[in-house]
Amino acid sequence: MNTSDFLLERLVAWGFKRVYGYPGDGINGIMGALDRIGDKLEFIQVRHEEMAAFMACAHAKYTGEVGLCLATSGPGAVHLLNGLYDAKMDHTPVVAIVGQAATSALGGSYQQEVDLQVLLQDVTEYVYTVSSPAAMRHVVDRAVRTAAAFRAVACVIVPKDVQEKDAVPYPPHTHNMMRSSVGYSAPIVVPAQPDLHRAADILNAGERVAMMVGQGAANATDEVLAVADRLGAGIATALLGKYVVPDDLPYVTGTLGLLGTRPSSDMMNECDTLLMVGTCYPYSEFLPKEGQARGVQIDIDARNVGLRFPTEVNLIGDSRQTLAALLPLLKSKTGNAWRQKIAKGLTSWHADEEARCHVKGEQINPQLVFWELNERLPDEAILSGDAGTATNWFARNIHLRRGMKSSLSGGLATMGSAVPYAIAAKFAFPNRVVIACTGDGAMQMNGNAEMLTVAKYWKRWKDPRLIFLVMNNSDLNQVTWEMRIESGNPKYEASQNLPHFNYAEYADQIGLNGIRVDRSEDVGPAWDRALASDRPVIFDAVVDPNISQLPPHITFEQAHNLFSALSKGDPDRVGVLKESIKEVLAGFLPHGPSK
Repeated sequence: MNTSDFLLERLVAWGFKRVYGYPGDGINGIMGALDRIGDKLEFIQVRHEEMAAFMACAHAKYTGEVGLCLATSGPGAVHLLNGLYDAKMDHTPVVAIVGQAATSALGGSYQQEVDLQVLLQDVTEYVYTVSSPAAMRHVVDRAVRTAAAFRAVACVIVPKDVQEKDAVPYPPHTHNMMRSSVGYSAPIVVPAQPDLHRAADILNAGERVAMMVGQGAANATDEVLAVADRLGAGIATALLGKYVVPDDLPYVTGTLGLLGTRPSSDMMNECDTLLMVGTCYPYSEFLPKEGQARGVQIDIDARNVGLRFPTEVNLIGDSRQTLAALLPLLKSKTGNAWRQKIAKGLTSWHADEEARCHVKGEQINPQLVFWELNERLPDEAILSGDAGTATNWFARNIHLRRGMKSSLSGGLATMGSAVPYAIAAKFAFPNRVVIACTGDGAMQMNGNAEMLTVAKYWKRWKDPRLIFLVMNNSDLNQVTWEMRIESGNPKYEASQNLPHFNYAEYADQIGLNGIRVDRSEDVGPAWDRALASDRPVIFDAVVDPNISQLPPHITFEQAHNLFSALSKGDPDRVGVLKESIKEVLAGFLPHGPSK
């Protein structure tokens, strides 16, 4: 076999079953080997290399495995970057295989020759060019092991001529040769007993304990809940950790921050002790004030601890094992006034949100779309979010139950991730319902093209239900509201208005199921139709762009900026004022205004 054949066989030996990619002449040798290897490694053809990297990242997030993507040299490798940075910033293991000009042409400004070592250096933990067939074995082994161990991106660069040379699966037992092996098992990392005791002393002394949980606790749900019960604590989540603890518990307050809930904000403002588990939540202004609360943090990566909040004890270890070791040292709290207050706040918040979601605008209230979906979510559903207002509503109004999964681009917060995330989730879990929550900006950016990928592959899935919710308001709505609230600038129509597009009609044209909704009373029945569909669905919801998501607590500066923007001639100022008044009133009146 040639070196490309050996590369793929080695990846299969590491446990890979699927690679997302797009062909090009820089990887012709590898594509030929993919044809020869058959079903052992499935190739999924995407519409753009960026989508391949997103799907590899999503595969890793949803499954806990290492994701795999493939691109050609030069422009193909450049296209991968956004998805690879998504993986890097969310500490997600991904291996990328990319082509390169032939070794005989390197350094000669050859066609599609890009210095890939330099290009990929920042985004990868490990990147090397295989210049000799004998090096393929150890470069692949080290790349996969590095990605898995460091939860990072690794890249193997394979020049065109090396791809076609005879393989050297067993390097000779001579000088300058290495003979590596397949296999990685994650170690059990638990902090030292003295540190556990110091952490327990702080947590036991607290009377109002709050927990902040992220995706690093994904395999520690039982341990998180056990510690919370022992401490009488409330639990808030980072957006990436939303699925870690069930939202249907009376002490789980949901996400924190501008996208978060009022109960989470109140809990952070009133707690006297904070326990952070598996999260590198970036917005420190939403955490307790310095001096208000004592802090303990658990994380597997020492680079993440003591970074956002001045914690007194930092426990470096696996979330599950560390919580299990900490639990016997914790004392049960007497009394439950703290949890009762949290539960009361949650009940009030949910009533306010229900009232707000039924406020009627000129078009459908976007919050209603998510409220109606939440009432119908199937067990073990998998959801993906994007960077936009759709994810704001998802964060607040979708209540995930045990067994469900969710993810999105967290640290990078890039547009256009919901669709490829959902597609990767469907390939990984073909018998589960998958729902992407995105906006029309992201859909026009790259989602529409990727619907062709869905049309190509959907008939192989055991359960064909894959739903793409598009919040259709012909506006880059998240940025429009950020311009108003953060900087006091009015909506700039040249940059914010989007071309009108009928996503449901497009779905029908390519063999999918298009459902378009433009009346509030049709939203619930439309979800029933989507969830009963015999094929993937584009759920085209025509929503009101002037209904804002109110932050948990509106600051004077935010209110001042908004009215400043409107006074400067915002083209939607009348609608924004009208809808904002109704939204505010809905939080005070028993049921809110209906029209």
